[in-house]
Amino acid sequence: MIERAEGWMLRQGWEPFEFQRTVWRAYLAGESGLIHSATGSGKTYAAWLGPLIEDCPEFEDLAGPRVLWITPMRALAADTADALNAPAKDLKPGWQIEIRTGDISAATRARQAKQLPEALVTTPESLSLLLAREDAPLLFSHLRLVVVDEWHELLASKRGVQTELCLARLRKFSPLLRTWGVSATLGNLETAMEVLLAGRPGRLVRGESPKQVTIDSLAPPTIQRFPWAGHLGTQMLAQVIEEMEAAATSLIFCNTRSQVEIWSQAITSARPDLADVVAVHHGSLDAARRRQVEDRLKRGELKAVVCTSSLDLGVDFHPVERVFQIGSPKGVARLLQRAGRSGHQPGRPSRITCVPTNALEY
Repeated sequence: MIERAEGWMLRQGWEPFEFQRTVWRAYLAGESGLIHSATGSGKTYAAWLGPLIEDCPEFEDLAGPRVLWITPMRALAADTADALNAPAKDLKPGWQIEIRTGDISAATRARQAKQLPEALVTTPESLSLLLAREDAPLLFSHLRLVVVDEWHELLASKRGVQTELCLARLRKFSPLLRTWGVSATLGNLETAMEVLLAGRPGRLVRGESPKQVTIDSLAPPTIQRFPWAGHLGTQMLAQVIEEMEAAATSLIFCNTRSQVEIWSQAITSARPDLADVVAVHHGSLDAARRRQVEDRLKRGELKAVVCTSSLDLGVDFHPVERVFQIGSPKGVARLLQRAGRSGHQPGRPSRITCVPTNALEY
């Protein structure tokens, strides 16, 4: 049966990895588990193609979702839905893939109140509201799979506990429910899988070896004139612009939304000719504007996007060659996660450049 999944990937010009085949076989055998593989190595399709090639004729005419895809950030939902739609059009043409987050319109919310699609991309908060409905046991009675994307982002947080409670409730509605976690930057894999599956047996699937990641740093030209405090880092502006121009497209990560706006204005003030090809992306922007920036980034129309953690996870932007981190990333896992936004394809190297904002960071 996995030949159907292999055939679809080959038609896209991709050779399936062995870890993807392992996940498909495990899913079809009724197993749950955790997928841990490098960023850009195909984890999404490892988790998603299983239900698309599964034959369950007894469920085909029944209403309600078959797959729930839990994403930690609503900013990722649209991009995730696009990625899921691509193979579904060929392998399950009758399936609808939709989003259920705070960004959807009132009309979409009202329509979904009557009937949910076969696959639903949602967040822990939106899923909790769905599970509070009186008809939730009936609504999710035919659910076959829950995928928790970027499990490392939720694990050991309040939202992670919320996700665990949602999973516990869903397992009561559907005892044979399969659960798969997806991540690239977990430390203790066995513990992460145990928490995800609530102690139930599962399959730990390790994917491709970590790709080549280059981590370097920009040094100020004269340390005597480098500030001892502060977090903006705009004294490094000229060097960042110089490095940015050498790449096709760059992501410039900042730790706060105000810092994003300040850096964006500083870049366009210093280089007015870049005003049309430098954009911002953070959670305070409305969904339509975020989506517009993401679409332009995918098409390679932007030279740089100054952003917060809203572009940390999941989103697949092939044109991005360089990533800059303004100030401390607040953790090695986050640094590696952001590095993976560049070279987001199997075999392509990733590069992140740290930009110190004060002498202690330097």
